[in-house]
Amino acid sequence: MSRYTVGTRSAGAGSTTLPVGSLYAVASRSAFLREVGVFNTTTTAVAIRLARLTTAGTQGTGLTEEKYHGTDDTPDMTAFDTHTVGPTIATGNLRVAPLGAAIGAGVIWTFAEPGIYIPAGTANGVGIVVASGTGQVLDWYMEWDE
Repeated sequence: MSRYTVGTRSAGAGSTTLPVGSLYAVASRSAFLREVGVFNTTTTAVAIRLARLTTAGTQGTGLTEEKYHGTDDTPDMTAFDTHTVGPTIATGNLRVAPLGAAIGAGVIWTFAEPGIYIPAGTANGVGIVVASGTGQVLDWYMEWDE
């Protein structure tokens, strides 16, 4: 397996229905999510959650996924900035955390071997979603294995 990463400052604040960021499988390839980091860029607290996404909705700007090693294949998974139309967000949370009312307040979630499975299929993904409160612009990253 090869490891990949993506990171950005979100273009939008997201909401309980619009992920701030997401990572989706492609039709023929699955992956294992290994780590997610999310950090506040404002002085307003916000609660976030990591949830499975089961439809695409209207994804925001496509991001540039990066290889950990130059000899790895090009990543197949696709990452997106803030959604403009909400996907279907599965019931239940993979993780939940409050981000304090300070710039840089954040959380890093790591997942034991082999990671959180994202099955093949363009509607299968994970997203960073506001759990409660007013959405904020966030810095975030995800790392995964394919």
